[in-house]
Amino acid sequence: MKTDPQRQPPEPNLSDKALHEQQDWLRVTLSSIGDAVITTDAKGNVTFLNPVAESLIGWSLNEASGVPLDAVFKIVNEETRQTVENPATRVLREGWVVGLANHTLLIAKDGTERPIHDSAAPIRNRQGEIAGVVLVFRDISDRRMAERAVQDALAYAENIIATLRHPFLVVLDKALRVVTANRSFYRTFHVAAEDTENRLVYELGNRQWDIPALRKLLEDVLPTNHAFQDFEVEHDFPSIGRKIMLVNARRIERVNNGKERTDLILLAIEDVTERRAMEAKLKESEIRYRRLFETARDGVLLLDSNTGAITDANPFMCELLSYSHDELIGKELWEIGLFKDAEASRDAYRKLQEQGYIRYSHLPLETRQGKHAAVEFVSNVYQEDHKPVIQCNIRDNTAHHKLELAMLQAEAMADLNRRKDEFLAMLSHELRNPLAPIMNAVHLLRLEERGENPIQQQARTIIERQVGQLSHLVDDLLEVSRIMSGRIRLQNETLDLRGVVERAIESVRPLIEQRKHELTVSQPKEPIWVNADSTRMEQVAVNLLNNAAKYTEEGGRISLSVQQEGDEAVLRVEDTGVGISPELLPHIFDLFTQAQRSLDRSQGGLGIGLTLAQRLVEIHGGRIEVQSTLGQGSEFVVRLPVLQSAVDLSRSMPAETIKPAETSLRVLVVDDNVDAADSAAMLLRRSGHDLRVAYSSQAALETAVIFKPQLILLDIGLPKMDGYEVARRLREHSELKDVRLVAVTGYGQDADRQRSRSAGFDHHLVKPFTLEQVQQVLPKSSDQSN
Repeated sequence: MKTDPQRQPPEPNLSDKALHEQQDWLRVTLSSIGDAVITTDAKGNVTFLNPVAESLIGWSLNEASGVPLDAVFKIVNEETRQTVENPATRVLREGWVVGLANHTLLIAKDGTERPIHDSAAPIRNRQGEIAGVVLVFRDISDRRMAERAVQDALAYAENIIATLRHPFLVVLDKALRVVTANRSFYRTFHVAAEDTENRLVYELGNRQWDIPALRKLLEDVLPTNHAFQDFEVEHDFPSIGRKIMLVNARRIERVNNGKERTDLILLAIEDVTERRAMEAKLKESEIRYRRLFETARDGVLLLDSNTGAITDANPFMCELLSYSHDELIGKELWEIGLFKDAEASRDAYRKLQEQGYIRYSHLPLETRQGKHAAVEFVSNVYQEDHKPVIQCNIRDNTAHHKLELAMLQAEAMADLNRRKDEFLAMLSHELRNPLAPIMNAVHLLRLEERGENPIQQQARTIIERQVGQLSHLVDDLLEVSRIMSGRIRLQNETLDLRGVVERAIESVRPLIEQRKHELTVSQPKEPIWVNADSTRMEQVAVNLLNNAAKYTEEGGRISLSVQQEGDEAVLRVEDTGVGISPELLPHIFDLFTQAQRSLDRSQGGLGIGLTLAQRLVEIHGGRIEVQSTLGQGSEFVVRLPVLQSAVDLSRSMPAETIKPAETSLRVLVVDDNVDAADSAAMLLRRSGHDLRVAYSSQAALETAVIFKPQLILLDIGLPKMDGYEVARRLREHSELKDVRLVAVTGYGQDADRQRSRSAGFDHHLVKPFTLEQVQQVLPKSSDQSN
């Protein structure tokens, strides 16, 4: 057996009594110490247990004496649960002192387990031989529990760190190597957890965390300071772009194995990039708001939500009220001229508090100088920094109010104009209804002119001329209404201006002959081609000739000429009449201009003929001019663009006049005006046609089924069932669906003609119509049926 090199030299021989005393003293000493002590003999059998050992192993000294140590001192490894060699056995075998053993569990007699630290040493006799072993051990349960608590706390903290999303958390050792970090850090900065072991924080992610300012803080500040807070770092990270972060650092300590203490650094990193961007936007918004507030052309007031006193005002409000900014601060609204008095102001304030919004369209305002205005006042309550704020917007809407009045007046004028158009349309209808039978009667008298005496012939001529004038006036009224409202539609075609003039002369000839005027007409031999509406241009020429005839004394001269000058067709109407005064001349084409041209008489007319002529010429792309000297006559000149290229004569020739049918036709005349129906029937009967007359819509339907007419002259304005409905029912009848329908009405506007076509009419005649107009709508011989 090996000897202990550190053993003491053998003591000198002692007497048995002294030896016994020494052993007693040793037992007392061992019994009083805090560690458990077990001694054995050279064979490893228990010779002594102190009280601490008895309590730990559950054996008494009497029970354990002479029992092998392995039986009373059972130990296993704490982690593997494998039986551990008794340290006393090792000492007996090797003769050496065995030091403290870690991670050892002592299993007591009753099975209780407790962690222990143990050691053993040999007991030698005088000869230096091992006479036994002393085993010393202690219960370390409390310390182990504390260590576990520390480890558990650390694990708990590391788990929390690992699962935190915000902010980013990183734990560094004192060498600034990464110990751990939370998942959010790894995920955001594209760093794998396994790549951080024993890596400096600066080296992470291809050194993207090598931030000089942060490095200086960690290396210089932390060693001397326990922590730093909210250090702002702005850095371009290759993997995630530019970030603004707030870094907080704190030194912490970790205990290892219950003894060693390690300095750690906890970094809390908060990404404030979005917050800074929002703050920048908010600041920009505040600047923009202040700029708008300062430059707005509306008055803006901010009020204290508790008192209603002004806390801010923009420059425009100060200018509007003639107060300085400082003078407005602290005042209530009634004190600066808004609202009638303090009670009215405070009543509005109460409503605002209750509803959160008030608006007055025309609130009276009195400025400091006493100027009065009606303003639009809008106020609402909103939250700013979690506090209610009242904002008032004041707009001087005097101009707007005037515009509203103007719009109301315009609407009234538009309504008046619409009612005027309706009135004119109704007037024309009511005038044309009696004109139609009068004109028919005149045509009948003309057919009997051989038996007339001179007085009858003169009377018939007067009636015919005046009816024509009245029809012309009605047409002008409706035409000027259409032109002024923009509803006129031109039916342009290539036509010879000479033909237009010839037809106009024939229309005005009765008036010229009545006033015994000398009419001179000058036209070129070659055609003058223009692109125009034949009816409208004829109307222009008729109005100019009528105007010349009315304002030229009997026996005076009127001349009309047509010629081409360059690229213009020129129509001149010149008279030797009373002329136009200089005051009237600039307004001669104004609507309803009707001034007296001579002192001894005034002329007839409505003052719309020249207006109508000017507008019609202008919408044809031309112009009309006038020259006149009071008492020396007038000259009106119409200029129209001519067509530059040659045209096919067949396009410009007047349409062939439809001749009356050689065979008698079956004609049904329907009109609730008995005179109009009978006179039209008499005219057509004199032309050799077979006539039937119906004075109501029901009678028209019944007669048509029995008579089977080839042509129906159907009045639109029938009572109970109008002509449109009658036409629809006639078209539904199998034997009448092909009958030629002619609408007869006092309404002649474009919309009226379109409606009659949509209802199934073939033609549209406006009362009063002539026999020639009726003959033009009669079916041709090839269209007639038996």
